[in-house]
Amino acid sequence: MRITTWNVNSVKQRLAHLLAFLAEAQPDVVCLQELKCVDDAFPRTEIEEAGYVVATHGQKAFNGVALLARRPLPLQEIRRGLPGDASDEQARYIEAVIPTATVPVRVASIYLPNGNPVATPKYDYKLAFMRRLQAHAVALRTREEVLVLAGDYNVIPEPEDVADPAAWTSDALFLLQTRAAFRALLNEGFTDALRACDGRPGVYSFWDYQAGCWPRNQGIRIDHLLLSPQALDRLVSASVQKHLRGLDKPSDHVPVTVELDLG
Repeated sequence: MRITTWNVNSVKQRLAHLLAFLAEAQPDVVCLQELKCVDDAFPRTEIEEAGYVVATHGQKAFNGVALLARRPLPLQEIRRGLPGDASDEQARYIEAVIPTATVPVRVASIYLPNGNPVATPKYDYKLAFMRRLQAHAVALRTREEVLVLAGDYNVIPEPEDVADPAAWTSDALFLLQTRAAFRALLNEGFTDALRACDGRPGVYSFWDYQAGCWPRNQGIRIDHLLLSPQALDRLVSASVQKHLRGLDKPSDHVPVTVELDLG
């Protein structure tokens, strides 16, 4: 099973790129973030015609997450929204179970808050969201399922995950407190899939549109797939589809994909 996470930065603007990726890579499950549309405006017909079933949790102009599963795989037990704060109206979390011939796979698509500017309630919300995510992840881990928590975490875990660490030291994505919260999640028994397969520095998933970041390879790695022990046991590979950043009018993020052996 190939599972991809991709912040498309507006699914309507990036629809042609998404459809081309689905046709080329044929991932079994896709976790999308930053849809920037309500559920009714999601291009469901086009995605379904490409061979996928769809579950969305949208929001007008901002946020929005989705799960796609390649037929005949279904999406079951769909949860929209991260538990722990009934007042949170931001569309940043969707989760579902995908039954297979061997084991069920639980997948979440996560769009973690950016958190900037730091000295504002936006950063408080980011940390609170991370605490809620950790609590929910612990609850899910006790089920001992094949579990993949995928998405745009807006967290640069380590200095080797950023081209210019000094430029990010005061940013919410790279603050020590942010990185500590991410490590706390990992310490609950989850593994960063890409780092389990590729320890090289300079592997990035995001390049800003500004200041020539893409041609100068001034990137950061903020899109992650975290695996439960049961998923880690089945990990075959993890890779970044970097070439998609060079397309015309691309997302500033590229897909990251893991392959699991469910046999």
